[in-house]
Amino acid sequence: MYLPHRTVETPVFMPVGTQGTVKAVPQQTLESLGAQIILGNTYHLYLRPGHELIRQLGGLHRFISWPQAMLTDSGGFQVFSLAGLRKLTDEGVRFRSHLDGSSHLFTPEHSMDVQIALGADICMAFDECTEYPADEARAKESLRVTLAWAERSLAHFRAHAERVPWGWPGAELNGQTQSLFGIVQGGMYPHLRRESAERLVEMNFDGYAIGGLSVGEPRELTRQVIAETLPLLPADKPRYVMGVGYPDEIVEYARMGVDMMDCVIPTRAARHGLLFTREGRMNIKNRRFADDTLPPDPQCGCPTCQRYSRAYLRHLMQTGEPLGGTLGSIHNLAFYLDTMARLRAELAPDAASAIAAGETLA
Repeated sequence: MYLPHRTVETPVFMPVGTQGTVKAVPQQTLESLGAQIILGNTYHLYLRPGHELIRQLGGLHRFISWPQAMLTDSGGFQVFSLAGLRKLTDEGVRFRSHLDGSSHLFTPEHSMDVQIALGADICMAFDECTEYPADEARAKESLRVTLAWAERSLAHFRAHAERVPWGWPGAELNGQTQSLFGIVQGGMYPHLRRESAERLVEMNFDGYAIGGLSVGEPRELTRQVIAETLPLLPADKPRYVMGVGYPDEIVEYARMGVDMMDCVIPTRAARHGLLFTREGRMNIKNRRFADDTLPPDPQCGCPTCQRYSRAYLRHLMQTGEPLGGTLGSIHNLAFYLDTMARLRAELAPDAASAIAAGETLA
């Protein structure tokens, strides 16, 4: 993907930086681990410190000192999660801030304005995330709203997106403009997912996401929806599955043809002492690691595994020291990013063959 701030190789895993930070991990560390693109959260950054302030400070890239690519979500999922604090109409969603109870209205147009102000390389259309379980009537109504909002998002984005995206001092940008992805919804109903995908493809977005997953449905149902939806989306544009998953899942989905994935699991799990290793999952708080001098993963070359022992990481978690979460997050992110790098190398011959055949790669 040729984005303003860098060319991103896919399949790619994107660390989640909800409030302008991937929790507990400095930006320079993310770069050293090989992160190509991270996420920013439109809802949270709109509320604090505010998108207009971030625009005045040169955009989100400069504000958080991140010269690589960035994607912002639309704010739809966070509004969805507010439940009793929101009211949805065809116009948009009126909600109360979880910070101070103040009232706000998010419309497709406003979501676009906020994301454009943040200066994201990739913006997301404003959608309604359908809950699970939802009956067919509920999923159909939710899809109606999402498709109408997709049209409004795209029209407003095309009229107002930055022609010259926010730069970085001394950086040579790719000369690209901001991009907008549509989001396939439809609950767990194949015919609604098909309708959603076909309508979005007709609108001609820059890329397409599969949303409304990881909301409590069984893993096999997640896989089924992805498998049924992917063939409906153009193979020559990026295909993004939102909010997944565990290491084995992201490998499986990438081999199915998914280009982009994101999830909070690597950092959230680390803060609770769960590490992902080539030997499987490891609960570093387990008593058996109290005197273990081995690194968390002897086959890993990340800064955590190069310097620290399992015994020390367990000590940090037992004493509640923040460094424990930081070191664990660094390792887990390295594991995810290394997994994707190995997968890209595995898939490289296929990519080379496609280029030789004259195919356009997203």
